[in-house]
Amino acid sequence: MLEISNLTVGYGSITALHGISLNVERGSIVTLIGANGAGKSTTLRAASGLLKIRSGNIGFEGKQIANLPAHEIVAMGLAHVPEGRMIFSNLSVMENLRMGAYLRRDADGVRRDLDFVLQTFPRLSEREKQFAGTLSGGEQQMLAIGRALMSRPKCLMLDEPSLGIAPLLVKTIFEKIVEVNRDLGLTVLLVEQNANLALEISHYGYVLETGAVLFHDRSERLKLDPRVREAYLGA
Repeated sequence: MLEISNLTVGYGSITALHGISLNVERGSIVTLIGANGAGKSTTLRAASGLLKIRSGNIGFEGKQIANLPAHEIVAMGLAHVPEGRMIFSNLSVMENLRMGAYLRRDADGVRRDLDFVLQTFPRLSEREKQFAGTLSGGEQQMLAIGRALMSRPKCLMLDEPSLGIAPLLVKTIFEKIVEVNRDLGLTVLLVEQNANLALEISHYGYVLETGAVLFHDRSERLKLDPRVREAYLGA
């Protein structure tokens, strides 16, 4: 579904990605793991149109999307939940969710998806009139994911969904990621510092280091790889 080939991206004179390549198969959960500064978030930002690329290709369902405007990429079915959640703090939970559907014109479909999101994340249903900025970190992450789901994506990119969240809610959020992948067939590209969790729920993984793909394999094999265990799994 998503194919990145020889992607090079930079910030000014600094090159952040050095010709990386990766594939995300339809219906799968693929994770990118690596230390801070490895280029994981930069990869997602380039794919979603938030960063201009220097060279390479990004294909989504066979169409080239590199350097397209971000809203066009969302309309094609590629949604991005950024690091830090980036919810609209001064809007209510419900208003945030409706913002996720701003490109859609199918009112009945929007209502159905809204019901699905509120059933998937019951806490949001309890707080739908509350200002989003007053939610806990975990609740804000649920809201950010729910808002992305309201665009009815074909592929969902998640950047550090466990960051700054209580362990109990982290478990809940990762269960929901698995749930939408399984029940909706939603393809997921996951960036996550908690490599144990990421490899537990994903089908395939890429290990990034200083802007390059160090190695990649099926997640169950990466969990047993001594290089991954020593560097990222604390074993």
